Parts: sequence; C-alpha cells; structure tokens
Amino acid sequence: MTAKPPAASSAPVFDDGKAPDALRTIGEVAKALGLKQHVLRYWEEQFPMLRPLTRAGGRRYYRPEDVALVQQINQLLHGEGYTIKGARQTLLSAGKPPAARVEPAVQPHPAPSQAAAPQPALPLDGGEDEVVEALRVLAGHLSAIRERLALAIAD
Repeated sequence: MTAKPPAASSAPVFDDGKAPDALRTIGEVAKALGLKQHVLRYWEEQFPMLRPLTRAGGRRYYRPEDVALVQQINQLLHGEGYTIKGARQTLLSAGKPPAARVEPAVQPHPAPSQAAAPQPALPLDGGEDEVVEALRVLAGHLSAIRERLALAIAD
C-alpha cells in the first residue's frame, strides 16, 4: 500500500517576535509543536532528511523547512499511527524532497526581483568547525538521496 504523506496540519505558533523565516532553537520548536526536545533529537537520528543546522557546542537551529518536516513526521507518527520505519519509507518514497511536499510552517519573505549570486547553505567564515558541520549536513542530504534512489530502483 502506497500512502501519500499528509500536509502539515497547521503552522506552529511562534510568539517570540522573530521574523517568520528566522532560525529556531530545538526548545522553541519543541514548545511550539508540543513535543519534547529528546523526541526531536531521536527523530534526527531516525529520519535522514531531518538535519537542522548545528553550531559550536552542538546547538541546533531549525530552518522553516525543518519545522515543516517535523510537523509532517509528527502527523505520520502520532496522527496516522505510522511506525518510525513506515513514516521514514513514506517520506523517502514520495519522490520529492520532504520540504517541498509540505506547506512551510513559516512563510519566507518573497525573493527580490533581481537575481542574487548563489549563497552557500552555511556561512563558512567561522573556521574549521563550521566547514566540518557543513560537510556533515551535506553528507546527510546525500544519504537521504541515496535512500530515495534505492527505493525508486527497487520499485
């Protein structure tokens, strides 16, 4: 049975005065979604596509698309009764990157009319630790792509 992943049910309420597209800490995301921080950390281990930014000291920063993915995982697991394995397979086999399938919890600002030069996914001016972290994030994305390709080939 092939299930279509659900869209996020509702946007979390962030009442911290930050811009809608601001990065959020694990505590902010957990509070807004009614989850515990250790649950989010566990989901990061179980869902290769969930890779928030991490900075010095291991502090996590969730982008709006990460928050939307957490909402989708929460809906699959708690709303629809999927197992971790089933939810992971559903997300990986849907054919699109997970963030593109869900409505973002926070709407980003519209892009400027003039094309800007491409920016790196992470600022790399902070030294070796940030470069290593950027490579870890990229490796996670590549791992998720490999899993999706393996599932597509198996079909």
